[in-house]
Amino acid sequence: MRIWDLHPGYLNRQSLLGEHRELHGMVSIIVNGKKGYSRHPETLRWMDFGWALNKRHQLLSAEMKLRGYNDKSPVQIQDNNGMWPDTFIDEPYVQIRLLREKYRDKEPGRIPLPQNAQQMWRQHKYAVMARDVGLYKKIGADVSRMRPRDDFSGLARLLVETLRTPPSQGGLKNALQHMWGYVSDRYEESREPLHGWALTDLLARIQDLAFKYKEPYLMESVALSEFAVWIHGNRTSRAQIPPTSDSRSGRK
Repeated sequence: MRIWDLHPGYLNRQSLLGEHRELHGMVSIIVNGKKGYSRHPETLRWMDFGWALNKRHQLLSAEMKLRGYNDKSPVQIQDNNGMWPDTFIDEPYVQIRLLREKYRDKEPGRIPLPQNAQQMWRQHKYAVMARDVGLYKKIGADVSRMRPRDDFSGLARLLVETLRTPPSQGGLKNALQHMWGYVSDRYEESREPLHGWALTDLLARIQDLAFKYKEPYLMESVALSEFAVWIHGNRTSRAQIPPTSDSRSGRK
């Protein structure tokens, strides 16, 4: 039984769907008092963190949806609102190494497993920007001084812990507008000003265009699926954004 702490974008299809199944099994153990794996270290780690387990499920579901899978099995567990487990079975940096070994000669995840601090920062920068611009600037400056071979275990842990903090809606808007800059020149269907779009619509359009045109900077960003968990409300018709010809079905 394994609930990873790394973003689900790093998981390949088998691991992504597998963790989703195991998370539901863990919830059943916790909610229904089943024995099974009740004393497993992973179960014990999440035992009193229902809200966080729910968020992890939402992150898995958002990544699954991005890749073309539909999840119709919500998790109904909410204790300790805003709290996450304060321990790791394996440190995030070790989890990267474990996945690298696990995926040797196998299908990778959507996001390449980082080889250095610079690559891992690129994959997380918009998610951090949405939460704390000051921290975004500090990490960016720190990483710019690191060499490609430098140890980045501390950065890996910091990024995992930072992404556990809910971003503000203003922070999400700011980060999404930066992400939009990578694909805005590809979008010709509407001339409506960007500020008139609902955040859900803006994220959906960024996702569609990123996949359609294989924009690597966005395709390898955790924010591409992660932001869907934190945007308040459902998609509205306010932006009146027509669909592109791209379909998400069958995404890997």
